[in-house]
Amino acid sequence: MYLLIIILHKEEYLDDVLSCLVELGIEDAITIDSESMEKALAYKVPIFAGLRFDLKGRAYSKTVLTVTENLDTGKEVMKFLKEIGINFEETGTGRIITLKIESLFGAPGELEEI
Repeated sequence: MYLLIIILHKEEYLDDVLSCLVELGIEDAITIDSESMEKALAYKVPIFAGLRFDLKGRAYSKTVLTVTENLDTGKEVMKFLKEIGINFEETGTGRIITLKIESLFGAPGELEEI
């Protein structure tokens, strides 16, 4: 079992990433709003306030987490997204990380309709 982490710097691609996961049979992913370390330091730690003017790239991103049985899911996501013009090999798009899970407890819950 593996943890797939997708750090998406270009938030406008979130719908495409989630659609890709559904196409691959993954329906229990979660998304988290995240910010770069530079942004956090520049605006929340006074000693680093001078960095405010040196922020490069995007300050905010989306992080998608999901569990998969397939080690190659990250590669499949990259391939699928590349076909629709989203290339994670381009600087600034984001990162895809796959980690081996040693143990996992619990199960995804049923989603309630809002």
